[in-house]
Amino acid sequence: MQLTDKHREYWRKNVQITGLLLGIWFVVTFVASFFAPQLNEISFLGFPLGFYMGAQGSLIVYVIIIWFYARRMNQLDREYGVHEEE
Repeated sequence: MQLTDKHREYWRKNVQITGLLLGIWFVVTFVASFFAPQLNEISFLGFPLGFYMGAQGSLIVYVIIIWFYARRMNQLDREYGVHEEE
């Protein structure tokens, strides 16, 4: 199948969004846990920030990432005419 310029632009935007969100995921998952001892010096809602990020904060960020990806991809699908009929 030959890809048109419209297909290439759609996939380029898809890869950019995915890359950005994977970068955020990486920072929240690995960088925050790596710096947990330093983050524990900061208090958030009465808990050490490193503990909070491990227990609740990262889960909240993951849900936001999923919500944003689904919303943005639905917008792109409609924009490029590849959305599913409702």
